[in-house]
Amino acid sequence: MAVPKRKTSKSKRNMRRANKGLKPVFYGFNSTTGEITLPHRVSLDGYYKGWQIISKNKNTDDENGDSQ
Repeated sequence: MAVPKRKTSKSKRNMRRANKGLKPVFYGFNSTTGEITLPHRVSLDGYYKGWQIISKNKNTDDENGDSQ
């Protein structure tokens, strides 16, 4: 089993732990809808960077509109 040769000082230990903190969350604004979104995410309307990626069709069951 590996055993440290010397005691790790409080300074070295704390310097190692300094990068484990929480990072700030960055938000972006959707140019089409104006809502706040996380980066690299599609908005609820289906837009990404001003382009419509996902379209919402209400009648996807039947093209003729006949429902039985």
